[in-house]
Amino acid sequence: MQPLLHLKNVECYYGPLMAVKGVSLEVAEGSIVALLGANGAGKSTIIRTISGFIRPEKGTILFDGEPIGGLSPGQTVHRGISQVPEGREVFPDLTVAENLRMGAYVRKDRRNVSTDMERLLSLFPALRNRYHQRAGWLSGGEQQMLAIARALLSKPRLLTMDEPSLGLSPLMVKEIFNVIRTINREQGTTILLVEQNARIALQTANYGYILEVGRVVLDGPTAELMENKDVREFYLGVQQESVRGKKRWKRKKVWR
Repeated sequence: MQPLLHLKNVECYYGPLMAVKGVSLEVAEGSIVALLGANGAGKSTIIRTISGFIRPEKGTILFDGEPIGGLSPGQTVHRGISQVPEGREVFPDLTVAENLRMGAYVRKDRRNVSTDMERLLSLFPALRNRYHQRAGWLSGGEQQMLAIARALLSKPRLLTMDEPSLGLSPLMVKEIFNVIRTINREQGTTILLVEQNARIALQTANYGYILEVGRVVLDGPTAELMENKDVREFYLGVQQESVRGKKRWKRKKVWR
């Protein structure tokens, strides 16, 4: 079965620096796929390249079998790809309502926009309570909800998310990831997720790719990745050691 998104040997540069080095990956329709790796591994560059903010120097990006490498961000939205950017990037001087309407600017079925907005306000009740307030007055978690709802109003087939847990409390992170699961399960939206919190990303996604310095070094179903010795040690903070001839796992502090 043809994947919804397929990257083949993609290379990208920031100035003279090659940030993505021949990356190939697939995202099946209806799935949640996680991209994991340390800062500078190339995760956000991949997301931005898919969304049209960076032009790939080499390789192919196929969306539903059609090439999209080099399209503008606006063109990728029209194709059915929306991004929830790192840092949320809501419009602080616009109200919640105005921010949401910005997400629907590509749609021609205006009669259905109000229905979809009502559905999203039910999914994010905190936004209903702040509907006429400026987005700049919202908490970090509320802004993240707004950024997700705004992206969903374009009715994307693929939602890309860049560090949705960044700067949020543990309780809010749990709430945001519950919403991510709901979006995928109930709406069937395919999600490509970049996330530093490896544990919650692997618990949420179906499949994962691990990047180091611009290359994919490991991939597989998330259940298998969570049992991988290196993943457990370097990404989940679990170290294996020998005790009286037996092996046990212990916690150690590493990046999340």
